Amino acid sequence: MVTQINTLITPYRQAKPASHPPARYPGFNPAIKRLSTGSVVRDGALPLACDLVMEQDVAVRLRDGTTIYVDIFRPADAAGPLPALVSWGPYGKQGGVITFDDLPHRGGVPVESVSGLEMFEGPDPAFWCANGYAVVNADARGAFSSEGDIRAWGRQEGRDGHDLVEWIAAQPWSNGKVGLTGTSWLAIVQWFIAAERPPHLAAIAPCEGWTDLYRCDVVRGGVPDAGFADHMFSMFAGGGRVEDVPAMARANPLMGTCWEDKIPALGNIEVPAFVLASWTNLIHAMGTLNGWRGIASPDKWLRIHNTHEWTEYYTSAPDLLRFFDHYLKGEDNGWEATPRVRMAILDPGGADIVDRPEKDFPLARTDYRPLYLDAASATLGDIPASASATVRYDPCDEASRAIFEHRFDRDTEIAGYIKLHLWVEAVDADDLDIYCEVRKLGAGGKHLASRTFLPPGVDRQDLPENPEELPGMIVFAGAKGIQRVSLRATDPARSGPAEPFHMFDRVEKLAPGEVVPVDIQIWPLGMRWRAGERLQLVIGGKKLSGVEFPGLAPADTINLGTHVIHTGGSHDSHLLLPVTN
Repeated sequence: MVTQINTLITPYRQAKPASHPPARYPGFNPAIKRLSTGSVVRDGALPLACDLVMEQDVAVRLRDGTTIYVDIFRPADAAGPLPALVSWGPYGKQGGVITFDDLPHRGGVPVESVSGLEMFEGPDPAFWCANGYAVVNADARGAFSSEGDIRAWGRQEGRDGHDLVEWIAAQPWSNGKVGLTGTSWLAIVQWFIAAERPPHLAAIAPCEGWTDLYRCDVVRGGVPDAGFADHMFSMFAGGGRVEDVPAMARANPLMGTCWEDKIPALGNIEVPAFVLASWTNLIHAMGTLNGWRGIASPDKWLRIHNTHEWTEYYTSAPDLLRFFDHYLKGEDNGWEATPRVRMAILDPGGADIVDRPEKDFPLARTDYRPLYLDAASATLGDIPASASATVRYDPCDEASRAIFEHRFDRDTEIAGYIKLHLWVEAVDADDLDIYCEVRKLGAGGKHLASRTFLPPGVDRQDLPENPEELPGMIVFAGAKGIQRVSLRATDPARSGPAEPFHMFDRVEKLAPGEVVPVDIQIWPLGMRWRAGERLQLVIGGKKLSGVEFPGLAPADTINLGTHVIHTGGSHDSHLLLPVTN
């Protein structure tokens, strides 16, 4: 049975007041300050490398009459006009509802590596001003003293960012060239701002930012999962309301205009771009790579790293400097000779490959190879099993899973998108929410997982014990896929060999005894297995390893009854791998 639902609700919740103590808002205080070379903003932080001028709570009027407030940092003794870098977000340009101090091990950003002037996930003014840039930190619409309601990305944030870029370009200290930089929210918003094509936007550098709120984050695979969003949006502070993404996910289970507004028009983006991505980010990995592929800029670079977004963003500052120096200052510094793609290949249990030069992504030499599931032997094989078989699991029991393994007889590397094609049946239910994960096992069966940021005293080669039980932002247990079977319809014209493009515009429930095929997108992965090591495919009805942050609310699954996977014979259930060696 096929049904279509087209409710289009954009709900709001009240923001916390700016005076709410956890918001750490220092108050509205327009002022101009001079910070001296060698000054230390907080204990243990990086001393300033040059004298800075800080203009605090500067008013910027947007096209609809809304006023937002920004802080501007400039080198005090600049000899001429300056290029500017913008960080835009709702966290707070000072203080903030979240800081690195709130995260385990400061999220891999040691206190001594930054000055403390940086907005959360944004550029450090101490570094950039010392290298001849202005840095503009913006409290987005609705945040703290900025007027209006806080928006969750979308076209409105794009227009607002456009207006700020053009305001900056008109300032007497500006050279007319503006760049966007930052990670996570501060990366996502870059896609939306750049899609509005502000004339004075010269380059962007998004580090780990999705490009589709529905598909990449809160309704991934058609399963509403707003625990992380609820955690974040419940903290935002200001004088108005906050767009309520968790409520929107529950009110609008299918794709519609409210979700389409959260997909940037990537084809509009033509400015130079340097995109930082990873295989390991549980929120941004897929969308960041899709963003790099989707933008129309002829001058674009991609670096797929092997750490964590926060660690990588700040340690990559010298690389970002070369990029921005070329496009915002016009320096002939050899940036254009940088390989268009630099790729990490994870090798837990061995040594990761880092910065391998490539010409494009996905790799042209990719050989998509199927490994066929055999429920009778719990294996993944190179040829389909001739005999039909089934395996069952209880989707409501975290310990109940279907597990398949393949032992490699030669060294094998994969790099790219992965698809799981399953034939499934629901017993005593009319739908299934399926979770799956591709893991690396050692020859002896030990789960080999990759660390992202490193706790003090821990080496990258130190393998974590029980990685599936650790937070996903610290340890990457494996590449993951999620799919609600009733939302299995895909658009063949927009799908790739291992990239099923699900439309999420109709509900197709299962009849009793009906066995249906479903394609599940497993997020991209670059990983190496050595001869004798094993690939393990785990399938269940709940998340199979650690979530981004401990304590998040679980997904809104619909699982009941028993899940049945059919393999062999006429049921060609298989895992499609992007083999590249």
